[in-house]
Amino acid sequence: MRFLPSSLLLVLLPLSGCGYHAAGSATHLPPNVRTLAVPVFTTRAQAFHTEMAFTQAVVRELNTRTRYRISTASDAETDATLTGTILSETVAPLTYDSTSGETSSYLLTVTAKVVLTAHDGRILYENDAVSFRSQYQSTQDLSGFIQEDAAAVNRIARGFAQTVVSDMLESF
Repeated sequence: MRFLPSSLLLVLLPLSGCGYHAAGSATHLPPNVRTLAVPVFTTRAQAFHTEMAFTQAVVRELNTRTRYRISTASDAETDATLTGTILSETVAPLTYDSTSGETSSYLLTVTAKVVLTAHDGRILYENDAVSFRSQYQSTQDLSGFIQEDAAAVNRIARGFAQTVVSDMLESF
């Protein structure tokens, strides 16, 4: 009688898993999905090249983290298609130089929508508003001016790709 509570605990303990698992082992995509099309994202923003940076980052992330065959063209041969739309891209002044009164840094915010659709039209994954931000410094010396917003877009694209692929595969 004395050992009943402890033996019951030993039997029930393995059944109460904590929910953790190894990365990449809990994909929530159907097993018949082996090829993914990732066409160039569309954009609604008035910005240059953001959709290309985001598309390239997602393709790179899928290639490095998954075993799916990735195609950049949507065709009948792929099992699913990941489409993306850049909804907005805003640049806002963040800090000012107190001596000159000019902006010294900016905050870049990009919001996008992604949808993974199976070949038969079923939506496998959808996120209507993935938003990322990055700060960058402005150059005060116009003779050595370097456009920093492209580097900020690339940083945001990498973070975006990591998050989208993780969400899509792991459903966290």
